[in-house]
Amino acid sequence: MFKRDFFIILLALISSYCLQAQEIVYTEASSLTLTGKLFPDTPNPYHRVDTVKYKGFTRSENRQVRESSGIAVAFSTDSPIIKVKTVFGEKETPVNTMGISAYGYDLYIRKDGRWLWAGAAAQNKQVSEVTVVQAMDAGEKECLLYLPLLSEELSIQIGIQEGCHLRALPNPFRHRIGIFGSSFTHGISTSRSGMTYPAQFSRSTGIQLLSLGCSGNCKMQPYFADALMDAPVDGFVFDTFSNPNEAQIRERLFPFIEKMTGAHPGKPLIFQRTIYRENRNFNTASAQKEESRIALVDSLMAVACARYPDVYYIYPDAGAPDHETSVDGIHPSNHGYSLWAKSIEKAILAILHKYGIQ
Repeated sequence: MFKRDFFIILLALISSYCLQAQEIVYTEASSLTLTGKLFPDTPNPYHRVDTVKYKGFTRSENRQVRESSGIAVAFSTDSPIIKVKTVFGEKETPVNTMGISAYGYDLYIRKDGRWLWAGAAAQNKQVSEVTVVQAMDAGEKECLLYLPLLSEELSIQIGIQEGCHLRALPNPFRHRIGIFGSSFTHGISTSRSGMTYPAQFSRSTGIQLLSLGCSGNCKMQPYFADALMDAPVDGFVFDTFSNPNEAQIRERLFPFIEKMTGAHPGKPLIFQRTIYRENRNFNTASAQKEESRIALVDSLMAVACARYPDVYYIYPDAGAPDHETSVDGIHPSNHGYSLWAKSIEKAILAILHKYGIQ
């Protein structure tokens, strides 16, 4: 028994040494295919908004739009190992979101026509090198690597074994649908960056959602609207009622819609009602506040949908009968975000179908 265990350990050590001894060749991720980017051309390719061109953001908003939430790299390779080397700018380390999601990488590989999770890794250093997956079988692999949700990257390099190839993959998703939203859209409380509801929706439907989630800061601000007016999209989905208070909703909703319909005539603008927050279960003040805000939005959106032919209002649901899909009373867990993505899929696809977006 001892001899057998000794040889098992020895083989494991030899295998580990061989993997470490492999020469790794690195390629800048931006030279491959970036998916999920609302604005294709930003000076830093991993930023979501050009903060030199668009002004008015607060300090926290400026940091958030420089974070890479929602962006993924599509590539193919025959390498048995995939590493990522990163030079970070600003990073966030919230208590309600795992580090793998906040400053790590999440890899999917296409298998039998669907995206299958392959590996994830994170390292909380300003200059980081992580192994996302290793010891894979030989053969071509179509990969989708999600970038961190709450970090700014100055450089991202994808590493493969020397002698293998790394090629840009054609964008695996169709169309360009912008999605502007709150911490829910940003992906707060996910355990991996590929578990945001826009990412899950895109993998399920093949429709490309271009995410601009800004935690706590999606309030239909005029300067956000100015940027969104320039976005090259086929339509929009909005999660705009989770952050603003009632006064802001009354003041900003119709001017926001006017800007969007003026800049994107004839394109669908799909607004989502905010989800049920589990902190309402016993907190009467929170319950009353949420009920009042939702009632206001319901009434205003009834007017908006009647007034504007391309404006729609849908009802997402991130809850389950046992009420066990929340992380902190506000944000859903991975499972809650999966339920959210599924709950809006039929409604959004039906609306997009009207516009020839399939």
